Order: sequence, then structure tokens, then C-alpha cells
Amino acid sequence: MPPAENPEHAIEVHLDRLLEERGMTVVELADKVGITNVNLSILKNNRAKAIRFSTLSKICEVLGCQPGDLLSFTPRSTVAAQAEIRDP
Repeated sequence: MPPAENPEHAIEVHLDRLLEERGMTVVELADKVGITNVNLSILKNNRAKAIRFSTLSKICEVLGCQPGDLLSFTPRSTVAAQAEIRDP
């Protein structure tokens, strides 16, 4: 779910892309990070309301990435402007 569809925050998680680039599944990552598949899926599908730094650190360690590779922020004003351009 893109940030525009989540009214609570404008953070987007790029876990799908990172997993694909590394040839890894959600199940494999969950096992290596030490969290449940369900919790990792919630994060992957942009439904998480929070993430512990310890979990974020472990995900970055396992995937060999930086937090900025995993997360991005799209200001709501930018999302609203893009929607207006598409649907005048």
C-alpha cells in the first residue's frame, strides 16, 4: 500500500524490492531476523505503525542495506499534487 493510501503515515517500505534483489523470501528473512512471518508481512505491506530500532538494525544487517534503502518518505503534499495531475 503506497503512503497515499495509508492515512496514518507517509512512509513506504521497500522490502519487496530488497528481497527480490537478494533472492530471499519473507520466510527466510523472518527466520534470520528472529521475528514472525506475520509481523514481517505487516511491515512489507506498509501496514506497520512502528518498527523497533533493534528489528530495523537486524533487517539491515541481514539484507546488507541501510535504513534509507528500506524506507522512504513521501510528503502528503507531494502525493496530493501527483493525484491532482492524474485526475484533474
